[in-house]
Amino acid sequence: MNKTLSSFILMIFLGLVFVNCANRGTPDGGPKDEMPPKILNELPENYNTNFKGKVIKIYFDEYVKIKDIQKQLIISPPMTTQPEITPLGGASKQIIIKIFDTLQPNTTYAFNFGNSITDNNEGNPYPFYRYVFSTGSYIDSLSVKGNILDALKRKPETFVNVALYEVDSTFTDSIIYKKAPKYITNTLDSVTTFSIENIKAGTYMLMALKDGNGDNKFQQKTDQIAFHKSFITVPADTTYTLKLFQETLDFKPNRPQIAATQKIAIGFEGDYKKMKVNMKSEIPADFDYRITKDEKTDTLYYWYKPKFEADSLLLNITHTNFDKDYTVKLRKQKKDSLIIKGNPSGTIGTGQPFKITANIPFVHFEASKVNLIDKDSVKVDFTTEFDSINNTYAFNFKKTDENSYKMFVLPEAFTDFFDSKNDTLRYNLTTRKASDFGFVRFTLVNANYPLIIQLTTEKGEVKAEKYITKPEIVDFLNLQPSTYFIRVIHDANSNGIYDTGSYLKKIQPERVSHFKEIEVRADWGYPETLEFTSD
Repeated sequence: MNKTLSSFILMIFLGLVFVNCANRGTPDGGPKDEMPPKILNELPENYNTNFKGKVIKIYFDEYVKIKDIQKQLIISPPMTTQPEITPLGGASKQIIIKIFDTLQPNTTYAFNFGNSITDNNEGNPYPFYRYVFSTGSYIDSLSVKGNILDALKRKPETFVNVALYEVDSTFTDSIIYKKAPKYITNTLDSVTTFSIENIKAGTYMLMALKDGNGDNKFQQKTDQIAFHKSFITVPADTTYTLKLFQETLDFKPNRPQIAATQKIAIGFEGDYKKMKVNMKSEIPADFDYRITKDEKTDTLYYWYKPKFEADSLLLNITHTNFDKDYTVKLRKQKKDSLIIKGNPSGTIGTGQPFKITANIPFVHFEASKVNLIDKDSVKVDFTTEFDSINNTYAFNFKKTDENSYKMFVLPEAFTDFFDSKNDTLRYNLTTRKASDFGFVRFTLVNANYPLIIQLTTEKGEVKAEKYITKPEIVDFLNLQPSTYFIRVIHDANSNGIYDTGSYLKKIQPERVSHFKEIEVRADWGYPETLEFTSD
């Protein structure tokens, strides 16, 4: 055999070897791994008793990682010092729990991992893994089950803590502000039901918390709360329903600060309507003041005149169960200039008032200096209503479809607190044709009055509402074409507004009914029957 032929055969042989080796390492596109990791061993074993250790190890058949541990992991009862759990940020075939807290005697503990444990490659979760042990001679086996609703919205929040406080000689209503609960679970991100497991027999206060900072304590400003109307006894063959709500903040003013010349800003939390501000400094005989609210923020402005010499002013702020003096240091500031705005701009609804507002309090208005005409130059009569706290004049006048209106405001029609006056103002408004809008008609069945019927967006923003005090057909006219969600508030105290609950006063939020959404189309009416049931 010559050298050329030998070389050719050798090249073919090496090529076949190379192809064969390459094929061995080529992925075959097999089925995706969808199996969760498996637990091979737990040390100490799960559901062990007389636990006295400080380290727990869970072994898996493949590399696992832990994700969203801050949200997913719930330890019941909560520990004062959080345990160390590894791996974090990496992968391992074992999870190690190091306990630093002093464990309570004769107590069953549960580590609820939710869906935080996943395999390293595909992210398949080991669903709702629980590691349970007891420091006593037996595992507590009782449970409390139920579901979470939102008092006002169609759907409740996710990751809601549901807790039990033991009612014993140390129990007080204020415990939820100071201490973590005896037992706790979490609804996680996909369910509205809850089950608190491995609890012992006893009397408990059942509550839920959308916990803003994860400390298992109630903060009125940031957290939503729900509570059962009475203490519960375990065991009991009962499923509980809890309604989450946001409490109205208790009134609290911020320290007043100078905001501009002769203008003091007072920030606040809660309901300002019963708040009173009194000047306690020595003032001139012609002293005068006004109070207005900021358009966007929770701030009141205290305007005063005349300007007088002083390094500081002493203000007294009172409210229900609140009375405090504040010293406001004065410093050189610019003086506000009068700015007047009209709203809405352009298109206006036939039942909508036109509003004129300003940044400095109005003290005088001359209606004779306002001229309002329609597209045919016909004079239109109007009336006004003045809202002093919002510093707004509402102009009410009869409007017709497909019309235009021009408002001319002559100079010096408005006078502000510092005697500044307006220049000429012009506003142009138009109404749309009736066929651009739709309407809906409601027939109410088995209703108890009074009711507040609201049409909202999917997120709960109110687009239209009516207050109904007696049986009647309810019409919503001139609606923008859209999908609306129907929300009905059962106004138990007949005050015309939705009242939320109060934990300390043991008041549950007013009942709210939700109905299926409706689609409102242009130039089209929608009849709907709202049938109520008691719950």
